[in-house]
Amino acid sequence: MDTNLSGTAGAVQCCYEFVNGSCPKANRSNILRLTMYMFMLLIILFTVIGNMLLIISISHFKHLYTPTNYLILSLATADFLLGCLVMPYSMVRSVETCWYFGQLFCKFHSSCDIMLSTASILHLCFISVDRYYAVCDPLRYKTRITFFSVQIMVFISWAASAVFAFGLIFLNLNIKGIEEFYYNNIACYGSCTLIFSEISGVVTSLISFYIPGVTMLCIYCKIYFVAIKQVRSINRIMIQFQNIEDKRSRSSRNNERKAAKTLGLVMGVFLICWSPFFICTSMDAFVNFSIPPVLFDALVWFGYLNSTFNPIIYGFFFSWFRKAVTVIWTC
Repeated sequence: MDTNLSGTAGAVQCCYEFVNGSCPKANRSNILRLTMYMFMLLIILFTVIGNMLLIISISHFKHLYTPTNYLILSLATADFLLGCLVMPYSMVRSVETCWYFGQLFCKFHSSCDIMLSTASILHLCFISVDRYYAVCDPLRYKTRITFFSVQIMVFISWAASAVFAFGLIFLNLNIKGIEEFYYNNIACYGSCTLIFSEISGVVTSLISFYIPGVTMLCIYCKIYFVAIKQVRSINRIMIQFQNIEDKRSRSSRNNERKAAKTLGLVMGVFLICWSPFFICTSMDAFVNFSIPPVLFDALVWFGYLNSTFNPIIYGFFFSWFRKAVTVIWTC
């Protein structure tokens, strides 16, 4: 296993100096380590605070108890737990290039990482379903999207993610077929490296990213075209009133641009944050695990950023959330 060494040849540090089979530790300057800690701490703080404000806003103000907000509340909970339970330990592992918390907790941490990331992505997918009915079938929206149907969505998101993640890690399904390679070349004392075989890498990427991602992309494309069609239909009706023609035309164009920007931002942030990681995950086994661990580490944090941006996209774009945050800040 390649090691990132910046010191002299032969001055190889180990995670546990007096333990045989200890993993090599990357030699990094204190300035570099401090910079990495500060950057990752900022990501963690923004993730935790942003999602906590969203959770408090929806939980505290009863007039915000709606099926859509209940779905957003569950999404914020998944992102909040990711920031509290997963990111701090990932930060230490990324900076120190060693795992100091034991092998059992390594499995638990990896399971929670996959579970919460997958749950977050599945919530985004179900939110797109909610938006589809709101825009494309508004007359039957309240009968289709009820508290009961949203509770089913939330249960599927959490249960499917938990069963998949913990089963994958604790049954060692991620290394099935490559056990010999893993224990001879990857595993060492002080590491918590998550790798996937060819089959498990593809299956994991399909379940956690590709299927929800393609579903979201198709739904948001449909929403966008239906929204544009509705705006243009309203514009054609309003154009009959000559005294408000210019005003309505400008409003319609603004609505079109707003719809395009919002949907483009939702899909753009999701794809930019997660696609590099899952592309590498599904490819790694096919290229003989030649993708550098440092690159994987960076892509994991790039994916975490999606949980940082979620409260901004699904919260700060709503006026009720801005008002709720103002009330919370001012006590």
